[in-house]
Amino acid sequence: MHYTAHFGAAVLGCYLVAWVMFRSRWPANSPTIAILCWQGIGLAIGLSAIGIPISIGLAPYHQPPGTALRSLAGDLAGGRLPAQLGVGHLALISVGLGVGVVLFWSTGASLRAAAKARQRQRDLLALVARADPAAPGALVLDHPSAAAYCVPGLRPRLVISAGALSLLRRDELAAVLSHEEAHAKERHDLVLLPFTALVRALPGVSWVGRAFAAVALLVEMRADDHARRLHTDELLAAALARFATAPSHATPAGMLGAAEHDIVARVRRLRAPLHPTPAVAVLSLAAATLLAVWAGALFVS
Repeated sequence: MHYTAHFGAAVLGCYLVAWVMFRSRWPANSPTIAILCWQGIGLAIGLSAIGIPISIGLAPYHQPPGTALRSLAGDLAGGRLPAQLGVGHLALISVGLGVGVVLFWSTGASLRAAAKARQRQRDLLALVARADPAAPGALVLDHPSAAAYCVPGLRPRLVISAGALSLLRRDELAAVLSHEEAHAKERHDLVLLPFTALVRALPGVSWVGRAFAAVALLVEMRADDHARRLHTDELLAAALARFATAPSHATPAGMLGAAEHDIVARVRRLRAPLHPTPAVAVLSLAAATLLAVWAGALFVS
């Protein structure tokens, strides 16, 4: 049962790190570190959700979960099971494996849904979008509302609406396109995928929804940081502020938009002085990494 305690401790550790992050200001100052922390937390939570029922069910083997699963597979193939392994143990093992199946299924379903949405968007853009020298490297969609987004993938597309084109000055437009290029180059859609899958698998768990919202905002801040290396902070902030006050068009599902996720907080962040990475950020990253490795090691031992 001590392996169950290990998984339980990993879950508790994840909640503690998440609690610190939800209540701290440093994630906005260090979005890359915060994103890595959330990835570690998500992985550790997923592995522990699988591992807790499995480790209880495999307790009669007195082995680490990974080794015990292999022993169980051998016993099932040989048609013999330990006398101590009852129906309740087998039911718990089935629950753990079922959790794993649900998580893998939700990840695959999220991938398929995103791929379909992007293909529909590409097909639409092929019909109605146009190139414009005023927006180099982007496609212009004739729509009066302000919108700028990235269609991610192996062949990403940057899209700007005619409304945004008329709203932004040339230098502001360049800053917004730099933001979208960051989404495309760094594959932020894949960064969000694990949390999209968790929301799909656990739609009623508020903590999961909060984690997804936090990561989505951090991804936008990470893209802002990419753009601010090429343009001034005030220029990017002014461009985002224009989006906040203009009639805007919702970013299509599965896409990554410049005007998404709390523009006010992002503008305030761009206009605030930069702060060095605090020690608590480094400690949080170390803890999240340790938790993910710890939970994974229990399966491969």
